[in-house]
Amino acid sequence: MRETSRRSVLWMGGAAVAAPFVPRFAIAQTDNRPRITIAVQKIVNSNTLDVLREQSNVGERVFFTSLWEALISRDWLGNLMPQPGLATAWKRIDDQTVELQLRRGVKFHNGDEMTAEDVVFTFSRERMFGDTQPKNRATLRTSENIPTSRVTKELPAEVSAVARRAWPDLVRVEAVDRYTVRFHNGSPDVTLEGRLARYGSDIMSRRGWEEAASYLDWARKPITTGPYKVVEFRPDNSLTLEAHDEYWGGTPPLKSIRFVEVPEVASRVAGLLSGQYQFACDIPPDQISEVEKNAAFEVQGGTILNHRLTCFDKNNTQLANPLVRRAFTHAIDRQAIVDSLWAGRTKVPAGLQWDYYGDMFHADWKVPEFNPSLARDLLKQAGYKGDAITYRVLNNYYTNQNATAQILVEMWRSVGLNVQMSTVENWSQIMARGPQRAVRDWSNSAPFNDPVSSMVNQHGPNGQQQQIGEWTNAEMNQLCEVLETSTDRALRRRSFRRMLEICEREDPAYTVLHQNATFTAKAKSIRWKTAPAFAMDFRPGNYA
Repeated sequence: MRETSRRSVLWMGGAAVAAPFVPRFAIAQTDNRPRITIAVQKIVNSNTLDVLREQSNVGERVFFTSLWEALISRDWLGNLMPQPGLATAWKRIDDQTVELQLRRGVKFHNGDEMTAEDVVFTFSRERMFGDTQPKNRATLRTSENIPTSRVTKELPAEVSAVARRAWPDLVRVEAVDRYTVRFHNGSPDVTLEGRLARYGSDIMSRRGWEEAASYLDWARKPITTGPYKVVEFRPDNSLTLEAHDEYWGGTPPLKSIRFVEVPEVASRVAGLLSGQYQFACDIPPDQISEVEKNAAFEVQGGTILNHRLTCFDKNNTQLANPLVRRAFTHAIDRQAIVDSLWAGRTKVPAGLQWDYYGDMFHADWKVPEFNPSLARDLLKQAGYKGDAITYRVLNNYYTNQNATAQILVEMWRSVGLNVQMSTVENWSQIMARGPQRAVRDWSNSAPFNDPVSSMVNQHGPNGQQQQIGEWTNAEMNQLCEVLETSTDRALRRRSFRRMLEICEREDPAYTVLHQNATFTAKAKSIRWKTAPAFAMDFRPGNYA
């Protein structure tokens, strides 16, 4: 049995026992706390605030740490390692079971106290898994359609698909008593604690769900435990959050937060400088100096645990031959993109991995070399005749997306790839099946420090690529099961290496472009620290 101890907790940078009491101050009759407005390029993609339906970079920004919270949290302003959240302590019962002690006195936005009953319900079939089965490695097919008229509590297919992506073998959650829960997995899993901290394992109010008229009603105003609660959500327009003054972590420093969609960078910057917005997100590196010409403003940010990718649909006629996809990967001068568009503020990483994986990280691995001659030779070997290949992109959903796409198209065309860029409006159009689906943009994060969190989560049997029918590989899928169920560290490390070889070399599912970075502009007078993530932290202690 392994239990979090005081010594191990100090090493993690947080306590796995009850956090120190945070005194509350009484809110005076006149509440003088600030109301702020944040300009973003997109609030959410799915038109919902369901953490299982909205698995996106933009969703992370509005969800964490303002709205949704997990049993095991992350050190959002530090190294993103695990720390106590809605649970104060946890221990391993065995390789398949972990027990957690819940934080007492946590209040939901509706005033109810969070108990084991809410945790059990959060991980129930009704809320999370639907009719899917644990230990079933079959791919759950999904689309990326935006739910618009779900008038029952029936879960969208995407919710259960993401739930099984996050928890493939979870059998049940047991309420041991009012403040103790046990998670029972159907197979050994060294990553259970990471799964508890990952995006999607966040706790909701059972009564909040039961009192909602429909799934969509609930998903647009979920009742959670965060320091801010939903007041108004206008899809594709704005999201307004208001302080939850019974928050367990202390009184929130802001009266309200309003996120507004402002797609154009120039408009976000102009609104910031004029005082219309207090924060402007997704600032491209070439605009940082423009913002900081005004001595009253600054830009914070840097690299985050997210990589930008280009993904391939191997069902496309032109991409069925892996040699063609390999040619795409060798035609890209990644360092030129980093230097020209990012001013050296990010880097080309060692493939789809991060050094915080510890001994699972392969430091000698590299992205495919920039070799135009090899790319041309691969196309010749494949018998590629110059047929058009569609490259679907969104309008600057990612920072510098348009400029990056234009550079990529020119690089690909220079080796003989006839790539035609098609700008579409939303992710549903990006993912739409058909003969035109071929190449697209994406990014992958690592929500905990193991390759299961990214490689398996995004590209495995129930990763998004396979769920939408874009790519699959039998050996890769077998290795995913090894990575998820083996307790042999050396075997897991070898398996991960082989997965990199398959997905980035032999049968490319994607190719990594660069590590992502995010930059946020604000007035210098606001004392606030950015997180090394898309998330924006406005909890007590990080705004003045």
